[in-house]
Amino acid sequence: MSASYKTYAVKCPRWFAVWILAVAVLVAPAQAQSQPQQNQPGNAATARNVGTVKSINGQTLVLKSDTGPEVNVSLSDTTRILRLAPGQTDLKSASPMTASEIQVGDRMLVRGRAEDNNALAATTIVVMKQADVAQKQQHDREDWQKRGAGGIVSAIDPASGTLTVSVTPTVKIDVKTSKDTGFLRYASNSIKFSDAQKGTFDQIKTGDQLRARGNRSTDGKEITAEEVISGSFRNIAGTITSVDAADNAITVKDILAKKSVVVKFNADSQLRKLAPQMAQRLAFFLKASAQPGQGGPPGAAQPPGGGAAAGAGMRPAGGPDFQQMLSRIPSVKIEELQKEDAVMIVAMPGASGNEATAVTLLGGVEPILTASPDGMSAAALFSGWNLGAPAGDTGP
Repeated sequence: MSASYKTYAVKCPRWFAVWILAVAVLVAPAQAQSQPQQNQPGNAATARNVGTVKSINGQTLVLKSDTGPEVNVSLSDTTRILRLAPGQTDLKSASPMTASEIQVGDRMLVRGRAEDNNALAATTIVVMKQADVAQKQQHDREDWQKRGAGGIVSAIDPASGTLTVSVTPTVKIDVKTSKDTGFLRYASNSIKFSDAQKGTFDQIKTGDQLRARGNRSTDGKEITAEEVISGSFRNIAGTITSVDAADNAITVKDILAKKSVVVKFNADSQLRKLAPQMAQRLAFFLKASAQPGQGGPPGAAQPPGGGAAAGAGMRPAGGPDFQQMLSRIPSVKIEELQKEDAVMIVAMPGASGNEATAVTLLGGVEPILTASPDGMSAAALFSGWNLGAPAGDTGP
C-alpha cells in the first residue's frame, strides 16, 4: 500500500487524525464544536486547532495548522499542557509537561480563547512529541513488513469476508476480514498513505491492488487481517517509444492493453531500475513457477547464483518479498530512460485510457518480459506494488 518512507512519515498520518478526534472529545465539553463558538455573554469565543509547531519564541509559538493559516498561540502560567503517546486516545494516560519541553516539529491540539489576527490564547494543549511520532512510524513500518502481504485481488467472497490475493503468478493468499478489520481506500488522485480514507469491504473490486496486515496461518496461505488498504491502479508493461523529460512524461507501447499510453511522473512517482543479474533471477523464477510441477510456493526452484532467497529475499512461508526487494533497487531519473527500454509500471488511471500517472516504474525488465510474452505473469509478479503504504515505502 507509493505508498518512500518519507511519503508515509507525513505530518498527519491516519492514526494521528483518529487520535485528534478522540482527544478533542476528551478535552472539550460535549457541546463544544470544532469551529470557534460564542460562550456566555461577555466571554471571548473559544476555538480548537490542530497542527505542527513551526517556531517558538518564549511563551508564544506559531502553529502550522492542518486546515488553515498559521496560528499564533500564546501560553500562560495557567495553560494546561499534556503529553500523549501516539496511538493513545485516553487523557488518563497523558502526562503533564512544561512549555520548555515543546519543540519545533511537535504535533499538538490547542484549545483556548480565539483572538484577532489568527491568534489563540491557549487554555489546554495536548502534545504528541515528534520523536514519539517517529518511533511509532518506525514500529508500524516494521510491523507491516513482518506481518503484511499484498498483491492483486483475484476473488472476493462477501459471505465469508474473504479476499483472495495473487501475490505472484502462482502464489495466492486468502485475506480473512471481520467486523474488527480496519479498511482504508487510496484516494483516486493520490498514492499517499496519509491521503487514504476510511473504506469498506464492499469498495474492494477484483483487480484492485491490496495490502493487508495481520497474523498469518502456519502454512502462510491465510492472513487474519487487522488492517486492509486497497486501491484501483493500472498495470503497464512494454517498451518506451519516446521520452519527454521536459514534460516529465514517457510514451509506452503497453503489451497488456495492446496500445500506447502516455505515462506522466510527479514528485511522488518512484523510478527504479533492476540490475541485469537481478532481472535474470526474476525471469528464472517466473519461468520456473509456470512449469508443470512448479506451481507450489516459489522457492522450490532455485535460480543460479544463490537462489531466489539470495536475490530477492524470501518469506518463511511463501514467495519472494517483492516489497522489500523493490526497496533495495537503485532509483533513476527520467533523463536516464531511453527509447526501446523495457519497463513495468504501476500507475493511477488518467481521464482517458491513453494516459496515466506513474506510482512506480521499474526498468531493466527485458528478461522478465521475455519470460512472459503477454505481460500478464510479469504484471502479477510486480503486483507487490510500492505505494505509500507503510511496508512498501522506502526511498509507506
